Amino acid sequence: MAGSNEVNLNESKRVVPLNTWVLISNFKLAYNLLRRSDGTFNRELAEFLDRKVPANTVPVDGVFSFDHVDRSTGLLNRVYQMAPANNAQWGFVNLEKPLSTTEIVPVIIFFHGGSFTHSSANSAIYDTFCRRLVNACKAAVVSVDYRRSPEHRYPCAYDDGWSALTWAKSRTWLQSGKDSKVYVYLAGDSSGGNIAHHVAVRAAEAEVEVLGNILLHPMFAGQTRTESEVKLDGKYFVSIQDRDWYWRAFLPEGEDRDHPACNTFGPRGLRNSGQDVKLLFLEEATIGFYFLPNNKHFYCLMEEMSNFEFWGWFIVHVLGVAVAYMHRGQSSAAAHEHQNSFMLFPGKILH
Repeated sequence: MAGSNEVNLNESKRVVPLNTWVLISNFKLAYNLLRRSDGTFNRELAEFLDRKVPANTVPVDGVFSFDHVDRSTGLLNRVYQMAPANNAQWGFVNLEKPLSTTEIVPVIIFFHGGSFTHSSANSAIYDTFCRRLVNACKAAVVSVDYRRSPEHRYPCAYDDGWSALTWAKSRTWLQSGKDSKVYVYLAGDSSGGNIAHHVAVRAAEAEVEVLGNILLHPMFAGQTRTESEVKLDGKYFVSIQDRDWYWRAFLPEGEDRDHPACNTFGPRGLRNSGQDVKLLFLEEATIGFYFLPNNKHFYCLMEEMSNFEFWGWFIVHVLGVAVAYMHRGQSSAAAHEHQNSFMLFPGKILH
């Protein structure tokens, strides 16, 4: 059982910068208003409360963006790139030229969080985060506006992720390097981390090259509660009751949390590949620490992402809060056979 609201409130305030605490608390309040006990979701109110921003071909913070809608699927991807050095070229998007013919430019396909249910590719908070990824990693970012539950259950989000991957791999203007190919990495936070993982597994099985994953406290679970789930229930903005609602809204009706989408290494999940990973442990990092540059963990993460290199490319796999069994060193054979991995655990979540 979760501790008292007063204890949890005071404890989270002690380890989270005030503006981050206000931000995440507001999200939690809104999320509680939007979920209904019968499993439905107030999508109309959610869209009203979610502050969205348009794409911009004129650079903001050195990054420009534009939206692409796939005519065959209706899937929207928001693309972010570094602004041209020549400001005379600002406001124009050239889809004929590759990102570079000499240097390797990573392409990060990003899946936003929100427990499969909230937010979108044009949510202001994720628009800002994707710009920071571009600047920190000197990369192009493709943010995927995947379909959300409960209107669109498993496997809709995974199918949209796969569509985004195959679309990005086929764009000549996302190519770079002397060998003219698209250097793809998958990334996401919360449910987006879950999606990135499962798209990576599908890519490995289909022999489609993905160079690495960036998973920020990905959303996983299992039917059996872990020690950390019980101990931290209700603390640092997360409760078991809330998590269970989102799993019921996302998984096929009648399925439990041992479904492979949720319990990656459960009874029907993947086997242990025995792959090595680099583990970065951040003491007292909490949910949402990467949204605002107001804490040392934010800068630590960005530095690790930009400096961690393998064969001349940075490859990052950030892993965290929601999946205690990942903490035991297990990893997917399919997803990691052709990928290097870097793992990050927010310390306060795993204690």
